[in-house]
Amino acid sequence: MRFTKLNYCQYLLSSQINYTLTNLAEHLEQISHDKINRYLKNEKLTPRLLWDNVKDILQVSDSAYLVFDDTVLDKRYATEIETSKRQYSGNQHGVIQGIGLINCIYVNHEIGKFWIVDYRIYDPDRDGKTKIDHVTEMLQNLIYHKALPFQAVLMDTWYATNKLMLYIDGLGKYYYCPLKRNRLVDDTAGQKNYQRIELLSWDSQELKSGKIIKIKKFPQATKVNLFRVTVSTDRTDFIATNDLSQDSTDVVQKVCKVRWKVEEFHRELKQVTGIESCQCRKGRIQRNHIACAILVWLRLKHLAYQSYQTIYQIKHGLLSNYLVQQLKRPNVPMFIV
Repeated sequence: MRFTKLNYCQYLLSSQINYTLTNLAEHLEQISHDKINRYLKNEKLTPRLLWDNVKDILQVSDSAYLVFDDTVLDKRYATEIETSKRQYSGNQHGVIQGIGLINCIYVNHEIGKFWIVDYRIYDPDRDGKTKIDHVTEMLQNLIYHKALPFQAVLMDTWYATNKLMLYIDGLGKYYYCPLKRNRLVDDTAGQKNYQRIELLSWDSQELKSGKIIKIKKFPQATKVNLFRVTVSTDRTDFIATNDLSQDSTDVVQKVCKVRWKVEEFHRELKQVTGIESCQCRKGRIQRNHIACAILVWLRLKHLAYQSYQTIYQIKHGLLSNYLVQQLKRPNVPMFIV
């Protein structure tokens, strides 16, 4: 019997708790653990496979958003895994051992749906690439090769660098991103020195409509629109955009809320696909496992959209089907004296 990526994806989709290769081998006839391990070690699944599977189910829009963000796949108890390294995890609010995964989400906010369209493994020790490099490459690929229509790029403070912001601007696309509170800017058209964003003064009109500023080390003629957005009672974000026609803080706040779709993706990916559960040491096996887990999420999300259910209802519905079958024809019948 031949073992393929379809077999492995089906396992990740169907299993509820245990996602190990040993467990898979125990539930497949004529397939050994070594055969599965050999396949995952010699196969090379890349983000191109994701695009081949998502391009025909995408519902594109010229006003869609690209959202870039990263997450850390927790490997704190497996320090010998290749591609894993000590890095900060926002989910854990600290530094852990893990594999960095940088994702690009395509959000069609008009219909309230989103899909993952590209991803990269953060592995600077082997490829020498920063997270900014990966995002830049994905942007180039999406625009020049995949010709994916979108209006703006949404990202968090980690990616709000001069290099990336100016690159997006050069592509003729908009960006919306929060800036760190200590970022040096000028809102006086050169009349005063640069100062930290958190020290800027805001009048009532600027609070409603934003203000034009220059970010330090930006080209002299390049200005951005800055908005002060109240996220909660104890948190205020300073959102920058190169859309100088934008004049509503309320609209900017709604746009920034779209960015949280990527957090929804990260949560679902980790909870229903077993993406963090592979403990194999080889980096190639880890990459192939991640590729298959993302494909499983894509399949579950597509089914969820079609059936108007959540991704969790689809996944946990497999257990419901099992219970129905066991109540009708139990493998272990109950006996009472």
